[in-house]
Amino acid sequence: MPERPLLLFPTPETASRSTLGGGGGRVRRPTPQRQWDRLSPVFSQLQATFDARRIEIQQSAAGIIPEQVLVIETVGSIENFANAVKRIVGLEWMGEIEIDEITPDEEFYDETKPDKELSGRLYLVMTNQQALEQMLSLWRRYQEDPTMQFEHGLTKFRDVFLHLKSIRQWDVQDRLLETGIIDVWRENLEYDGDRVITFETELWFRGSNELRAVSESQVTYLVQQAGGRILNQSVIEGIAYHGLLAELSAHAIRSIVENPTTELVKCENVMFFRPVGQMVVGDKSPEGDVENAQIEEMPLPTGDPVVALFDGVPLANHRLLAGRLIIDDPDNWDADYAASERVHGTSMASLIVHGDLNQPSTPLPRPIYVRSIMKPLNWLNTPRPEGIPENCLAVDLIHRAVKRLFEGGQGEGPTAPQVRVINLSIGDRTRQFTQSMSPIARLLDWLSVKYGVLFVVSAGNHPTSISLGVSQEEFDSFRADEFEAATIRALYRDARHRKLLSPAETINGLTVGSTHQDESQLTYQGNRIDPFEHPLPSPVSAFGSGYRRAIKPDVIFYGGRQWYRLPLQPTNPVTIEPAIFRVPPGNKTASPGSLAGELDATSYSCGTSNATALISRAACICYDSLQQIFSEQAAEVDPRSYEVPLLKAMLVHGCSWGDIGDHLKSRIENSDLGREIRERAESLYSRPADISSEIGRQYKSLLARWLGYGLPQIDRVLDCTDQRATLLGYGELSDGEAHVFRLPLPPSLSARQERRRLTVTLAWLSPVSASTQRYRTASLWFEAINNGLAPSRQNADWQTVKRGTVQHEVFEGQRAEPFIDGEVIEIKVNCRKDAGKIQNPVAYGLAVSLEVAEGVDIAVYNEIRTRIAPAIQIQQVTDQGRG
Repeated sequence: MPERPLLLFPTPETASRSTLGGGGGRVRRPTPQRQWDRLSPVFSQLQATFDARRIEIQQSAAGIIPEQVLVIETVGSIENFANAVKRIVGLEWMGEIEIDEITPDEEFYDETKPDKELSGRLYLVMTNQQALEQMLSLWRRYQEDPTMQFEHGLTKFRDVFLHLKSIRQWDVQDRLLETGIIDVWRENLEYDGDRVITFETELWFRGSNELRAVSESQVTYLVQQAGGRILNQSVIEGIAYHGLLAELSAHAIRSIVENPTTELVKCENVMFFRPVGQMVVGDKSPEGDVENAQIEEMPLPTGDPVVALFDGVPLANHRLLAGRLIIDDPDNWDADYAASERVHGTSMASLIVHGDLNQPSTPLPRPIYVRSIMKPLNWLNTPRPEGIPENCLAVDLIHRAVKRLFEGGQGEGPTAPQVRVINLSIGDRTRQFTQSMSPIARLLDWLSVKYGVLFVVSAGNHPTSISLGVSQEEFDSFRADEFEAATIRALYRDARHRKLLSPAETINGLTVGSTHQDESQLTYQGNRIDPFEHPLPSPVSAFGSGYRRAIKPDVIFYGGRQWYRLPLQPTNPVTIEPAIFRVPPGNKTASPGSLAGELDATSYSCGTSNATALISRAACICYDSLQQIFSEQAAEVDPRSYEVPLLKAMLVHGCSWGDIGDHLKSRIENSDLGREIRERAESLYSRPADISSEIGRQYKSLLARWLGYGLPQIDRVLDCTDQRATLLGYGELSDGEAHVFRLPLPPSLSARQERRRLTVTLAWLSPVSASTQRYRTASLWFEAINNGLAPSRQNADWQTVKRGTVQHEVFEGQRAEPFIDGEVIEIKVNCRKDAGKIQNPVAYGLAVSLEVAEGVDIAVYNEIRTRIAPAIQIQQVTDQGRG
């Protein structure tokens, strides 16, 4: 037990939830008559298109009832529109997507800030001709009499008509361009023009088994007509997913690339065509030789695994890993791996078990469970890259792997039901997050609640060239600080091509980015150059934000330094490209050797995969600490319902932007990005206070997109100090409920002008509503009532932190605040429904720290502990009396 263990809060007081502030400007919209003039031709065109499509379908595939998906775009949102859609026979709700950056025009604009970009929604509705005609009838009647009384349940259509910006048919471009599959197909055809190409067809999720069967049969028919076949299919109702894995000849794919308006691509049952087999690692061979490790014998692990690694097959007999892994390979993918190809799984397992070998640490006392979901792909590269095979639907494979953990299957019991953390150090490089959740992210969110497990997911790497936007002459004259500033500026300019990779947008998972840091000792530099002279986020680490502009990545961690070099062929402007090496710098891990049978080799690598594995290692350490805390302080409590939310809170709680954030902000302020931010703020506001506030908000947004909540100091949630006390709280809440926790103030702090910091972290797993834009069913948030003790908010914007499933805030102050013994800081945790009814109470975890600078003569920990203890004793006596 640590000398000063974390403390548990007494049972919180029950209260009613507070209201959650919000709101925006006033949007000017067209009059009903103007809407009629603008949109009537569009409605007429929709009807004509429907008629033409009906004739076309009847001629090519008799018996199919013509349907089409309408995209209804509004400025602003219409709550509960889905219920109105369901009132019209023949209309079926397909989903909704939030959209940002709508350019204001003469029809729609903010009356207070006319140049401000607007937000809105895309409502997706399946319709047949009869339902379309009924909707058009409503439209005509509303135009004739804008004051008309709509039938019961249809009033939301009036609101849609008022806010309607456009309406169109979901078309070929939507099915292809969103996923980038055309570009992938072009690459495939250039690489091997005769190969059979597999792809995923995601269908609109229909509301009944019968409708889904019809959709599947229609798409199957069209694939077969094009000379292809269906390899696999998956239906997961919990995430509204219906996918088919199909293959077509290169000839058929080339025809689609050249002319996408084929019957298959025009099929109304298809939402998206996606590439498969793109969760690939190691497709570029690193340079340099491996090292041989001096391996010290350490005790082998015992007990049940808490962390699962879903990755490639590791080199299980490596001397650093032997006896430390429980390998589950039900598909026998081990047989497809040569020892030299077991790179990624070996590296990730090594980082979870041992940490970065540059700084040797005690191996985890528990084994880790490893499930293979990647294997070498039959590409022409040598060595072959590891990835999810092209004959698998990734969403189906991961679903089966998680279900096997907790439920088993095929006559077998669950393989590792004690697992609380699943490491996913992979990402789909063809699917950068834009606005809609990917199927795998939806899957992770749903499974996390179903099984009570935390997915730790890499934000994604972009190991691509960086165009610095300067001439060779300017580059040659750069000082180190100028090179760093130019690189940061170039990365932000290119951020839209460096977004999170699916499934990093998961709202329940913990998404991990990478810092440009490691403890390696440099032995060889060659022609490689370090773009950063200070600790900063890694130049390969993906940029956020997450879904509905939530904080993503959640954290960044030590992912190793990525160096660059100039390309062989000079470019203008100057471009630098990643130098991928096995030698320092980077995180040091176990590795396959250069020689057959070599079982003690190590090598170096960097990126978000490494950072993710190190966070999973930290999660296992926090888990054991949590078990000890409950055992010592609340043995009568079964913590299983709260373990994962508490783990999630603990992993984030030590985060701050710190020196990394200060330096990054300084670089932005002194760049053209900073000038643009100031000019835009001055164009929107006239008062200096408003301008300053807007500039600060923009800086916080830019930093959060790369840093998340910052770099966690894990030691801060494993022990306390004389000057720092950390308390953990937990509970369950339903809509409209709240819990109030009370943190006693240390009397020695009264009236002292010492800088103090209050850090509060709230985490939970929210059920999801997969077909709605709000998506997150449960919204939780805290309010800190601290009597002016720490009034200044640090780090991320106070509204942004409430958009995900982790709220982490740091408050600071220094003013002398007098208070009497017995006064408290109140932390109120609130809950309200967000995207539908909360069916079951939502468990949450809370971490709260109060601290002053080390060495100050204020015994924060002891004074809080002595005031918490009586409340806990009263609680225990009360609980025993109830028993």
